[in-house]
Amino acid sequence: MQEINYIFDNISGPSYDRPYNLEALGPWSESIAKELAAKEDIKLTPAHFEVIDALRNHYQEFGIETNARALLKRMEVEFADLGGKKYLYDLFPRGPVNQACRIAGLPLPPHSSDPAFGSAM
Repeated sequence: MQEINYIFDNISGPSYDRPYNLEALGPWSESIAKELAAKEDIKLTPAHFEVIDALRNHYQEFGIETNARALLKRMEVEFADLGGKKYLYDLFPRGPVNQACRIAGLPLPPHSSDPAFGSAM
């Protein structure tokens, strides 16, 4: 898998791609996440940040996931004790892949166009 930090190290300063994901991981902060979430009518709680932190840690450790289905499955397993997919959709009603990645400042996995993932644009 590609190293995400390698991909983003050569991008200067925070900028936004078309769906408003931060292109660089470095300048992301909780205040930026709160601004992005507010645009989506979400008030972030510690539970939201737990999911966001898990996503960011996953991207930093493994790089960009191969597809949305694989990422959603990993998230379901990680949050199974709290309710899995239902829990994730309760927090991010427009999709735990699309909406959570966007708020986390992360790029969507390639070919993420299935509305079931909340990633159709």
